[in-house]
Amino acid sequence: MRLESGTLRGVVSDLQSRIELAFKKDVQLAARAFGRETHSANFASAQPIVNGDDAAALRDDGGYLLLAGEGMRAEFVAADPWFAGFCGVMTNVNDIAAMGGRPWAIVDVLFLGSGENERVLQGLAAASRAFGVPVVGGHTTRVHGPSMLAVAVVGRARRLISSGDARPGHVLLAAISLSGSFRGPGGNFNAATAAPSQALRAQLSLLPELAEAGLVAAGKDISMAGICGTALMMLEASGAGARIDLERIPAPAGVDALRWLTAFPSYGFVLAVEPRNVAAVCARFDAFGVACSPIGEVDDSRALVLSAADERYVYWDLREAALTGFGP
Repeated sequence: MRLESGTLRGVVSDLQSRIELAFKKDVQLAARAFGRETHSANFASAQPIVNGDDAAALRDDGGYLLLAGEGMRAEFVAADPWFAGFCGVMTNVNDIAAMGGRPWAIVDVLFLGSGENERVLQGLAAASRAFGVPVVGGHTTRVHGPSMLAVAVVGRARRLISSGDARPGHVLLAAISLSGSFRGPGGNFNAATAAPSQALRAQLSLLPELAEAGLVAAGKDISMAGICGTALMMLEASGAGARIDLERIPAPAGVDALRWLTAFPSYGFVLAVEPRNVAAVCARFDAFGVACSPIGEVDDSRALVLSAADERYVYWDLREAALTGFGP
């Protein structure tokens, strides 16, 4: 991705002011209410359950039971009900993959208000078939006003990828499927609905395979906060900082830089890996048609610095302000 000379300061300023990044600050309410770690009174475990990751990881039968959930904004459901349903599944299975897991089953909660709410169910069903993850239950009811959707998923992992394990010296990688296009005027980059089911399932299996091979130290699914906001959340959880070269981020040809940096890709992850594992990890993604490139390096600064050519600016300094509040 190329940035014109002298434009980085404006790009960073625009990224800092994005409402999607501001929404992440609301997570601090949950951080204050529940804390970084919790324990279950019903299941004995020597290790606490760490809050604030892409999915909750509960020790179970020599591995981990993973649990995650996503809510779709009402305006998104109203504007594109079929794709909102599809995304309800897609975002959840990506959250499980980001933890090094394989999705098992899904439940949904759908409040049927005004709009094409049957299209929401059709989108859920299409994604369920595409990713091979069944919708096994949920809750459906009528309400006045807009339709609202939330989806939860359960999965399993043999070896975890956590967002809190990035360490100074790790290389940051961006792995993103570029085989798609933007859907509508917003930031949804759709690389899934027209892709063969076999390809989607193969890509989804890459993260648990890399986790089980011990090739990935930390990772996070790229959210609506964009690639920089997602990297920042991982750094916050790890108590670390980093420098990212924006021009090394994989991007579709001719895409607007700011739109891409704030995009929600159908399949995109920020990963932290040991330098010796960079080539092997990138080669695995490349073999399945996913662009993967080193974009920076983790350090101990607790600040995320963005650079392009000979320019660099601080995007966020965690020593001055928290983002989600789920730091060590």
